[in-house]
Amino acid sequence: MRLDKFICKSTKFTRAEARAAISDGRVKVNGWYDCHEATQVHENNVMTLDGEILQARASRYLMLHKPAEFVSSNVSGRYPSLFNNLTRDDNNLGIQDIENLHIAGRLDADTTGLVLITDDGRWSFNVISPARECEKVYRVNLRDPITEDAIKQLVNGVLLRGTEQPTLPAKLTVVNEKEVLLTITEGKYHQVKRMFGAVRNKVVALHREKIGPLSLDVPLGQWRYLTAEEVAYFYDE
Repeated sequence: MRLDKFICKSTKFTRAEARAAISDGRVKVNGWYDCHEATQVHENNVMTLDGEILQARASRYLMLHKPAEFVSSNVSGRYPSLFNNLTRDDNNLGIQDIENLHIAGRLDADTTGLVLITDDGRWSFNVISPARECEKVYRVNLRDPITEDAIKQLVNGVLLRGTEQPTLPAKLTVVNEKEVLLTITEGKYHQVKRMFGAVRNKVVALHREKIGPLSLDVPLGQWRYLTAEEVAYFYDE
């Protein structure tokens, strides 16, 4: 973890305040002042601020039901940040240190559904890494009826424009002729929309229902903390 991020996790400092403390020589790593904001620190290092040992707060893991017209970013732009949906929890900690949270698996602005948010980089890597084969389930509404040929192509893998390798095998369940459930283990840019584009169809509505064993169970625009059991699923074995 970067030193400035560690300070934010250990104090109520903003990132700018953490960097200023480092620059002013108020921070030591293993007894040395000669450190930089981007210095990588680890659990077995000793970090101090003004002589006091820093202890990072426990990492946070959240599930959020993303509405449409919100961008998967910490910063608002053309669309507001989905982080605007985070409100304070019962312990008044819901939006503390929000700049250090990040999204484990982004969704397009017009896509709704399950989003995982954390400040644990190793954990989020396990969520999004194709090597982990973590299944993501999407409910897809289509412009045209799905065909048997399209189903076969999607299940076996399709070649997306600008790529050299086809998508990994997928699972597909037909709900009705214009609605399907698609399960994939990758997270390429606009992947679901591009997959259906590759079989000459168009996605008109997209909703993520599951990530791994986690099913979306909070109302639109709401969030909750994950349980210890839910968090543990994505830890390395």
